Amino acid sequence: MKKKVFLSLFLILIFIANISLASYSTVQMEVVEEPVCTIDFSENSGFEKRLISKDLNNKEVTLQLQVTNEETMLKPTGELVLVLDNSDSMNDIVDQSTNTSRKDLIFESAKSLITNLLEGNDSLQIGIVTFSSYYNPENPGDASQEGTSADASVVSNFSANVSDLTTAIDNIQATGARTDLDAGITLGSEQFTEEDNNKYMIVLTDGVPNIALGNNSYYSDEVINLTKTKLQQIGNQGINVITMLTGIDNASDPTPTNKDKTYGQVIEEILGTEEAPTVGDFYYVTDTEVEQTITQDIYNSLLPVSQSYTNIVIKDYFPQEIVDNFEFAYVSEANIGEVTAEINKEDNSITWTIPELKSGETATVQYKLKLKEDFDSNIVDKLLDTNEKVDITYKDLTGADQEKTSDVTPVLRLTEPPKELPKAGITTMIIGLAIAASLLVFSIIKLKTYKDIK
Repeated sequence: MKKKVFLSLFLILIFIANISLASYSTVQMEVVEEPVCTIDFSENSGFEKRLISKDLNNKEVTLQLQVTNEETMLKPTGELVLVLDNSDSMNDIVDQSTNTSRKDLIFESAKSLITNLLEGNDSLQIGIVTFSSYYNPENPGDASQEGTSADASVVSNFSANVSDLTTAIDNIQATGARTDLDAGITLGSEQFTEEDNNKYMIVLTDGVPNIALGNNSYYSDEVINLTKTKLQQIGNQGINVITMLTGIDNASDPTPTNKDKTYGQVIEEILGTEEAPTVGDFYYVTDTEVEQTITQDIYNSLLPVSQSYTNIVIKDYFPQEIVDNFEFAYVSEANIGEVTAEINKEDNSITWTIPELKSGETATVQYKLKLKEDFDSNIVDKLLDTNEKVDITYKDLTGADQEKTSDVTPVLRLTEPPKELPKAGITTMIIGLAIAASLLVFSIIKLKTYKDIK
C-alpha cells in the first residue's frame, strides 16, 4: 500500500517539475527600453551607463559603466623667463660622432620647449636672458667688469612669437669664461611685470656658480651665500623656479681657489639636491639626459595637474527582483580603479572606486545579468528595471566635492508565449494528474481503513 502512496507522490512531483522546467525553457526575454544613463562632470567629461549587448536566446544582457575625462591638458599661462648659460664651456663637444656641442644640445632642446609651450597657446609670454661673465671681444682677457650686471644680458623681451624667440637663441654666442648665476637670475627676475599672473623661471646651465654680483672671489663662501640668497628671494616672490645643471664630471674635486670645498659641495650649498632643492625644482643630470629633461620632464612639470578628477566613487544599485532572479557576473574588470567582487546584499549595490582619472583617460567596467533557471514566475510580464539608481561622488577640477545621481536605466520584460499544445495533450495531462491524485487519496483511505480493522 505504501508503494502506491510513494508512486503517486513521485508522479505528482515529476509533473510539477516538468511544468517548472517548461516555464524557463519557454519564457522569452525582451529589452523594452535602452536609455543611456549619463551624469555630466563637465561639458567634456562624465559618466555613462548603457546596455552594450543582449543575448535574448540565453536570457542575458551586458551593461557597461564608463567614466571619461576629455579635459584638454592646459598649458602654462603668464610669463616665463628662460635663463641660459652662455659660458665658454658650453662649446664643449658632448657627442664626437655628430660633433654636437653642449650649446647645441641645450639650446636646441630649449627651442623645442618654447615651440611646444606656445603651440596653440597665446596666453604665455616668454623672455630670454643669458649669463656667464663679462666678455670683451677686443680684449678677451679683460675681467674688469666680472661680478657686475655686465655678466648677463637680455636676448629677447617677452614674446609669444616662436620664430622670434628661436632666432634669438640661435644668435647667442658662448663666450664668457666664468659662471655668474647670480647675475643671470637677478636680470631674469627683473623682466617680470607686476601683473598678477603665473611667473616661471627656467635656468639651464653647465657650470658651477663661481662669481656673483659684487663679488668675483671665485667659489668663495660669499659667492655661495649671495647666489643662494638670490634664489631664495626669487622663490619668495612667487616665481616658480626650475633649474637644470649638467656637464659636471668632477664634482668630487676641490675647487681651484677654495680647497675646503669640492665642486659638488658648492653645487649643493647653492642649489640643494634634487630631493631637497633650494627653491623650486632642480634637475642634476648628465649630458645624455639633457634633451629628455628639458623637452619632457620640465615641459610636463609646467603643465597643470588640476585637470584630473579624483576620489571618484560610483555606486550602482540593483532592484531586489534583479538580485533574486538574475545571475551577476563581470565581463571585464575595471581597467582603472577597483570594483567590488559581487553585489553587496545589504544595499544591493556594487561600488567602483577610481582614485584619479587623468586628462585623456577613460575607465570602463562591464557586467552581465542572466536569468536564473529557478526564477520567480511572478516577475513574468512585469517591467524590470536593470538598475535602481547610480550615485556618484568625486572631486572636480577645482578640488570641490560633488555628488550626483541618476535613475535612468534599461528595462527588461519576461513573457510567456501561449502554449500551443493539442487538446488531446492537455486532456492527457489533466487525466494523468487526476489519476495520480485519486490513487493518492484512495491509498490513504485504504491504509487508514486497514489500520482501523486491525
